[in-house]
Order: sequence, then C-alpha cells, then structure tokens
Amino acid sequence: MNEISLNADLFEVMRKKALLKQDIYRKTLNTFQQFKNIILEMLAEYQEKYNGTREIVPFEFRDRSEFELEVKFGGDVLIFMMHTNIFEFSRMHEVMKTSYIREDTERSYCGVINIYNFLADSFRYNRVNDVGYMIGRVFINKDMHYFIEGKREIGMLYYNFATSEVTKEAIRAIIDSAIRYTINFDLLTPPYEDVKQVSVYDMQSSLENQKIPTGKRLGFRFQADHDEFVES
Repeated sequence: MNEISLNADLFEVMRKKALLKQDIYRKTLNTFQQFKNIILEMLAEYQEKYNGTREIVPFEFRDRSEFELEVKFGGDVLIFMMHTNIFEFSRMHEVMKTSYIREDTERSYCGVINIYNFLADSFRYNRVNDVGYMIGRVFINKDMHYFIEGKREIGMLYYNFATSEVTKEAIRAIIDSAIRYTINFDLLTPPYEDVKQVSVYDMQSSLENQKIPTGKRLGFRFQADHDEFVES
C-alpha cells in the first residue's frame, strides 16, 4: 500500500471518529436541555399545587451554565452537570459484554450527565469543606439509548441499554428518582471518634469559612462504582 493510500485510510478513520463524537455530543446536549425543560415543568406543577399555601417548602431551579443546572428543595441541592467530552466504557465493564454493543461497537461511545447531591446549607453558608456525592450518571449514545450507573433508585441494569430510549417520560422518571433518592438519603451523625477533636482555629473561624466538613455520609464508607469509563 502506497503512502497516499495510507494517508487516505488514516484521514477517513479520523473523520468518522470525529463525526461520531460530534453527533453524540449534540444528542447529549439536546438531552440535557430536555432535563432543564422538564424540571421547569415540574416547578410550575409544584407552584400550582401549593399556590397560596403558607408553609410551602421551597422548590427552586437555577440555570448555572450551559452545562450545569441546579434544583433546590428542602435542605438539599441536586446539580445536573453535562460533561463536554465523549467517553467509552472500559473493556471490563459488563455493558461491553452485551450483544447490543457487540453488534455495533460505536454504541459504546457515550455522552455523560452526572447528578450530584449537596446540602443546601453548604452553599448558603459557603462551607467550602463540605462534601457532596455523585448519586448517578446518565450515559447517552448515538442511538439515543441511555444507561444509568447510580445508587439504589437511580441505577438500572446494564442489559437494559439496548431497549432504554431517551424520551420525555424517561427523563422525567430519572429526575423523579433522583429527587426521591435524595429525600431518603439523610444526614447521619458521623462516628464520635471522627469528630471528638477540633482545633482552636476551626472554632474561631467564621461560619462562612468553617473548616469542619459536613456531608450526608461523612465518616461512613460510601460504596463506590466498581466499573469505570474511559474518556475519549
């Protein structure tokens, strides 16, 4: 094979991979916009249901950026964050063993929307040492199929990737599950041994700059995801 042919093959591989990633990026961004729209719909429904109620609990939305949105309810904040890069599952991930991926390996390339839970007070009082938790991440591929890795109500079985399509109803269900999980994910008292000592500096620091971190499972082991994905 001459040099011209080699270059032509290289250029075509490069072009196809770039077009694939651009297509997935656009579909992921469109999905993220649907998350925003549906949350706004939920906010309107909430306000209509409790309009005029004296003891209404805040349910608020903030558009943080093109790739970030925030939902605050009660004492919690959920942040949905779209990553701007495209990822591929590692070869060891169970989803790579499914017939859905084996039939077309391009289906393993995905955009990602991460879902994080923080305490509302962490932002209100600028407690920069507080911690949040990723409670789920949504993968979207070129077919507009999705797969979720997450905790309890958020996660789904990997072999559903072949049949789970991104629809308005599916996105509403993901948001609903994230909120329900967060409501049941309570702030627990950390083990006494972990907090029995505190420095004079920590005590003298203002509330806005306090160094004593707070988190829903601080001091407890929080099960991490075993499978990783690879940035592509």
